[in-house]
Amino acid sequence: MTETPAPEPQRGLSTATLDLPGWKHIYSGKVRDLYEPVDESIRERLGQDCVLVVASDRISAYDHVLTSEIPDKGRILTQLSLWWFGQLDVEHHVLASTVEEGVPAAVEGRAMICKNLEMFPVECIARGYLTGTGLLEYKSHGTVCAIPLPEGLVDGSRLEHPIFTPSAKAEVGHHDENITYDAVVGIVGDDIAARLSDLTLKIYSTAEKIARERGIILADTKVEFGYDPVSGGIVLGDEVLTPDSSRFWDAATYQPGQAQPSYDKQYVRDWLTSAESGWDKSSDTPPPALPEDVIARTRSRYVEAYEKLTGRTFA
Repeated sequence: MTETPAPEPQRGLSTATLDLPGWKHIYSGKVRDLYEPVDESIRERLGQDCVLVVASDRISAYDHVLTSEIPDKGRILTQLSLWWFGQLDVEHHVLASTVEEGVPAAVEGRAMICKNLEMFPVECIARGYLTGTGLLEYKSHGTVCAIPLPEGLVDGSRLEHPIFTPSAKAEVGHHDENITYDAVVGIVGDDIAARLSDLTLKIYSTAEKIARERGIILADTKVEFGYDPVSGGIVLGDEVLTPDSSRFWDAATYQPGQAQPSYDKQYVRDWLTSAESGWDKSSDTPPPALPEDVIARTRSRYVEAYEKLTGRTFA
């Protein structure tokens, strides 16, 4: 009797995909969908293997992808990432971003054709301020990712020097776990770990200065890197310095010792944990749909972050 092989476990998010001529869907994350070219001439024209990265309007919170979407979120994240890639003196993965360069017209403005990198299984995080999961560890142990910090720090305290606080990547629906630098060495080796740390802190320092000049505090940010088999280099990938990957605060209202209002999905988190939503985040029940006012206010914060940082009007 021949046994039927068990199906492979689901990788990524199961979601509706687009019919994009010349491209085949290969993976969906919480926010982005990836497509590979089925026409060899696309690779030949761009000079290497590539992938189409399409940002959706999906939004996630507490390790759940919500049924509600935030209008224009995909375009805002893509356009802000492209702007930041132009500000950073770091090799990045973008090969093309316009229809004229080969991006399908159906996803114009929210898609990039990028180098197909071999991504390192590490989330690279730089923190210049103490908050979030870092604050929780500090309160318990006086450290963040096993890095000792001075006594007396509070929520929102600025650190004397930015620190590299990596986490291990998790599958969709699971939470990334903070890890030590030594753990990164165990995953990718001494040389690559040192390079990832240096690049992450370089990106943070450059972006922190640019944001501060525009009245925004960059408290922390997450970036991802991959190995480019063509150049042999370590390349910045994914998104960069968006409200989904970074914690932005208004410098005018910044006050250490309390939670800071941020330019991200704060309205979503606040509503989901309110009595109005009736949702228990510790349960297995999916979150409810968002009210229209929460969707509108969340979109407004994304737009405001884009316009303050870039100096451009989002249209």
